Amino acid sequence: MADITIIGAGVAGLFAAHELARRGLRPRILDRNGPPGPHGCSWWAGGMLAPHCEGVTAEPVITRLGAQAADAWAAITPVARRGTLVVALDRDRAELTRFARRCPAHQPCAPGDLEPGLAHHRAGLHVPSEAHLDPRRALADLIAALSAQGIAIERAEAEPDGIQGPVIDARGLASPLPGLRGVRGEMAVLHAPDITLSRPVRLLHPRHPLYIVPREGGLFMLGATQIESASRAPATARSALELLSAAYALDSRFAEGSIVELGADLRPAFADNIPRVVVRGRVLHLNGLFRHGYLMAPALARQAADYLTDRIKGELIHED
Repeated sequence: MADITIIGAGVAGLFAAHELARRGLRPRILDRNGPPGPHGCSWWAGGMLAPHCEGVTAEPVITRLGAQAADAWAAITPVARRGTLVVALDRDRAELTRFARRCPAHQPCAPGDLEPGLAHHRAGLHVPSEAHLDPRRALADLIAALSAQGIAIERAEAEPDGIQGPVIDARGLASPLPGLRGVRGEMAVLHAPDITLSRPVRLLHPRHPLYIVPREGGLFMLGATQIESASRAPATARSALELLSAAYALDSRFAEGSIVELGADLRPAFADNIPRVVVRGRVLHLNGLFRHGYLMAPALARQAADYLTDRIKGELIHED
């Protein structure tokens, strides 16, 4: 028998299941599409655990709670802790100055000292406390950790009203929660084995900022557009051109890279772009992760588990 039912097997739902199981509770996980895959926005993430860089444009709570994400993920999947490198083209040096003012955790650096292939960039910022992971491996490792405890993902349509007991609704935009909107993001994966990067690189630009996240096997994830649109259409030619042009501006060798993948999906977001746990009766909604899915999933899972653990233990004591 399950103590809690989780609807949605994206990063929020799976991390919540992991946190609840860690505390001795048994979750049941339901998802209409089964295990994670291209149907969910967790699949298309960059995997940057960058609370200070995100805090340049996000609310302070993102930096504060996101600072614990790397340690939480490191208990489950490999986490690279080499920081984030921030650079700008010479014509956009003002962007670097503005970024530095809003990111007190940075250290000025010569990009070539950290990434020799980027020595042609004359100035940069290093945020040494940040980290990154491979999202698809992280999802697989979460599933493996749950499977080792006998917890599987069941392919099933489900609504909270048809389930007895506490429910965590982590379905993203499929949830009926009011106030959610979709924010479209597009990404590309390039195979460029002649390029070596050991940490995520953010290229600042007034209109087309880019981040590049290294993955194993000479692969690089390029992301990501941020468009106020509910369209789930494939990545557009314009967005692909912007991503690839920015990558070329960062390092011209990316022009010889092979396009392995182009993807697009919708990120669920509230009006203020802050993820949260919303309690509605016996249903806890973990939602609105916006562009902070892997950064904020551990914090939301912890908050939900705190609430449910206290509540369930209280009910058991009352019943006894």
